[in-house]
Order: sequence, then structure tokens, then C-alpha cells
Amino acid sequence: MRVALDEAALAAQAGEVPIGATVVFEGRVIARAHNRRELDKDPSAHAEFLALLEAARVLGRWRLTGCTVYVTLEPCLMCAGLMVNSRIDRCVFGAPDPKGGAVGSLYDLSRDNRLNHGFEVTSGVLQDECSKLLQGFFSQLRDGTRASALSREEAPLPCCCPNADEAQLGPRVLLAIDSFKGCATSAQIEDWVEEGVLHAAPGAQVEKIAIADGGEGTCEAVHRSLGGELVETKVEGPLGSLCQARYLFVDDEGTTGPFAVIELAQADGITQSSCTYDAALDASTFGVGQLIVHALDRGATSLYIGLGGSASTDGGVGLLMALGAHLFDEAGGQIGRGLRGLENLASIDLSPALERLRNVSVSILNDVTNPLVGARGAARIFGPQKGLCAQGAPADALDLADANLVRYGRLLTQARDAHDGGALQVGEPGARPRSLMAVPGAGAAGGTGAALLALGARMSSGIETMLDLVGFDDAAAHANLIITGEGNLDNQTAAGKAPVGVAKRAKAAGKPVVAIVGGRADDIDEVYRAGIDLVVPLAPRPLALECALDPAVARENARIAGDAAVRAYLL
Repeated sequence: MRVALDEAALAAQAGEVPIGATVVFEGRVIARAHNRRELDKDPSAHAEFLALLEAARVLGRWRLTGCTVYVTLEPCLMCAGLMVNSRIDRCVFGAPDPKGGAVGSLYDLSRDNRLNHGFEVTSGVLQDECSKLLQGFFSQLRDGTRASALSREEAPLPCCCPNADEAQLGPRVLLAIDSFKGCATSAQIEDWVEEGVLHAAPGAQVEKIAIADGGEGTCEAVHRSLGGELVETKVEGPLGSLCQARYLFVDDEGTTGPFAVIELAQADGITQSSCTYDAALDASTFGVGQLIVHALDRGATSLYIGLGGSASTDGGVGLLMALGAHLFDEAGGQIGRGLRGLENLASIDLSPALERLRNVSVSILNDVTNPLVGARGAARIFGPQKGLCAQGAPADALDLADANLVRYGRLLTQARDAHDGGALQVGEPGARPRSLMAVPGAGAAGGTGAALLALGARMSSGIETMLDLVGFDDAAAHANLIITGEGNLDNQTAAGKAPVGVAKRAKAAGKPVVAIVGGRADDIDEVYRAGIDLVVPLAPRPLALECALDPAVARENARIAGDAAVRAYLL
């Protein structure tokens, strides 16, 4: 209940009715929340309602058997009904609500034998403290002394605010944080950081832009900012079995027209492969091509294809096949799928695939610079993690794979040269690499970058394209402080990952930047030089990795980090 009271206090500081809730499972707090009806403009955003939703997400099930809900005010009919439907074991509340309480005061859904579930209720825990918090809040509203965050004349002007009116409203904070892989999505981590921001500066105006760099979470991030439809369809996975994959389709009636955002890993994800040697030879991008065809059939005139997390090293051959390209062996037959099929490749005809993409703009979202072949190529750098060096692989497996990609790269370049596609592939208009094999990024996703380049796609920075899509520059222009972040920050981050992409745009607009990170390297001078002013680690104390990744722990740590980021800015 003390934790629930802390949540209630956060609600009061944000101008909400001070009600807080927690959910406990097996002696551990797995979810916590406070009233957010005004913040979210959502009539269902009651503290216990939000906490129950979070608990279901954490446990991965809707049945919350074994859970106890702690809430500072007796639940209303809506929340008590959710407790019935979610099958909780027990509800503990602080202050009774004679006007609307639904577990004992006005109604009692917990013991209604007409319903299919009942639960135990304990009332009056820390009742005085819960009641005083509510009474004080409403008393201040009645007599006008609750100046809240909008009229504290005694507060000093933050350095960002040129006048008193702006200071009264609090700083304008823009959150643009990448996902913390294995822990939280971009949207989740931003919601948690927002709570800390509002704790430190209750009057802050917070805008959230979910971001990604073209890898995992890209579709979700764009969907949150632009809307559209997350389309689900069955395609072939990397090893040929059917899998459920999705992409984002946005029916934009503006200048761009309908477009689709596709994550390669939806149909060719490394998590879908056993990563044995045979799997590494057989893994194919055919399903990625099927997603492209599906989006084209829906009317997409622009495609944004995120490369990352692939299982294959087939050079994008499967993708080309799905689009209709012909890849023949010496006998004139179609080669097999995957890297194994490249052993027999003799010729390539891109005509059907190029025709399929006529008048379609294709952008590759990619932040690696590896070429198709060589010491830094697709096979030698990324092949081992996909199984090319697994048990049963010959000692020269990487050499063989690279040799196959070299032959493929030559034939792919010849096929490209037979057509006009690709004239604007790299750099300024008119630039056209003599060979696709050495183009930076051609080796992305097992060489899929090379295949897309041959079809006339443009190679672009994943984060830069994302920031353009979601309108980051306009949002940054109106912000006083920008908070970014990612799961792990090191000098590689400066090579083009999301936080530095955000920081460069922010610096161009003259805005300070704080990065909240799950972990950081000792030496991050390159990151600071790239434009990040302050790095705030998520964990305030040493934690085991398993504990740090726990959503309830991560949420609390994100709140603390958000609080620290804003307080540092307001100094």
C-alpha cells in the first residue's frame, strides 16, 4: 500500500485525482500505476485499471489468478468488474468510497454470487493517509490554493523559458527513446520516463515520439506516430514453414501516397532459425518478398524496408524470386533457395521484379556499412551468428560462402546493368556504383541490401528516415529539452544508432539532449561529441541483468531516470 500511496502522490503532482494502485504476485510488485484520466484523456485510465492491464502484460496472460491488487481508494464499478473478469485473488484498499465504492460500500461485486468469480477484500489499510491525500487535494481545488504546476509564482524561471508565462507552463519535453530490447518497447519506456518527468516538473508539457532505427519495433513506432493499419498475413519463414508476419500500411492521401513499412525480421528473423549449419545454408528471404508483394497488391507506392535481425545469408535471392526474378543454373532451371542455392547460380534476369516495382519508391532502412563480400562482408561478419560456423560446418565454410556471394554479386551487377534501374542508388542523384559488391550496406541482412539496390532502392539511414517519417524536426522546434535513449550506449552508437540520430537533429535546432540508457561503456567520448549532453543510466544501483529487465523494476528505474534528467536540466 505504501507503493500505491507513492503512485497516488505522483497523480496529485500531475494534477490528477490522487489514486494509486499496485499488483502483487508471489510476493513481488509486478505492476503499479496512478490515475491518468486527464493526462491520457481516457475515461478508463483509473489507477487499478491501468495496473491490472500492466500485470496482464507482465505475466503474459489475462487470468490474474494469484494476484492481489492494492489501491488507495475503494474501486468503482468499472474497476471492480475488471477484477472479477481477470480472476484476481484479493483486493486491498485504503479509503472507502461511500458514493461509488463497488466492493462493499455502495455495491459489492466481490461477493455477488450471480457472477462467475469472487475475490477476497481487505479494507482500511493506511486509511487515514489515503483519505488525507484525497481530502487535501479536493480542499485545494475548492479554495483555489492548489496552484498546481501552472501558477507557482514563487518558482524560479527555468533556463529554457524566456518569460514568466512559459515558466508557469513548465518545460516542453520531447521524448524520442528507442526500445530497450528484451525489456520494453519505445512506447513503454517513454510512458515510464514521462512519469518521472512529471514528478520533477508537474507542469511539464510532454510530447512522445516512438522511434526505431529500422530494426525491431519500427512498424510499431511509425504506427504510434502516424496511425495506419498493422496488416497480418501468412508468409514463408526463413526455413520454409509458414509464419504469421505483419507490416504497417498507411493510406496517405498526401504527396507521398499509400506506403508500407516492412521489417525484414518478421519473415526472416534469426529467432525463427535453429542456427545450425544446415539452417544457415537453407535460410531464405522469400517471405520478405511475399510481404513486399502483399503491400504492393494493397496499393503501396512507397516501401520502407528495415533490415536487421536476419536469419539468412542468401544475398536477398529469395526476395528477388518472390518478386518474379529469374535466377537460373547452367541447365536453365531455377536455383534452390538460400545460400545453398547460390552454389549453382549461372545467370540472373531481374526484368519481372523491376516491372513489379515500376513507379514504386523503395527505401532501405539500414545503419550498417558492411559490403556484400570480403573481410567485412555478409558471410564473414554475420555468418557465424547464423550458424555458418556451427557443428558440422567445414573449416572453410566462411570462405565458401563468401565465394558464392562474390559470384552472385558479379551476376547481380550484370543484371542491373542490363536495365536502367539503380541510377540513383547511392549518394547524390546520378551516382551509380560500378559494382554492387563493395557498396556500404550491401551486406546488410545477409546481403539483402545488395538485392534491393539492384532493384533501384535507395540506401538510407534507418534513424534519419524514421525521424523524417514521424515529423521529429517540427516537434523538436517546439521543445525545450529532448530526452532520447536506448538499451546500451557505447561509441558504436555514434556510428548511426537512434540516440545520436536524435541528438544531431536536436543540436541543429539548438536543443539540449539527455540520453537515458540501460547500460553504457566506460568511454563514450564519441557519443558526447556527436551531440548528447548528459547520459543518465537507468539503474540507480547495481542490479542483476534478470532483475533489471523485469518490467516492474525497469518502470521504476525509468521514472527515477526521467526525474533526474529534468532536474539536471532545470538546475
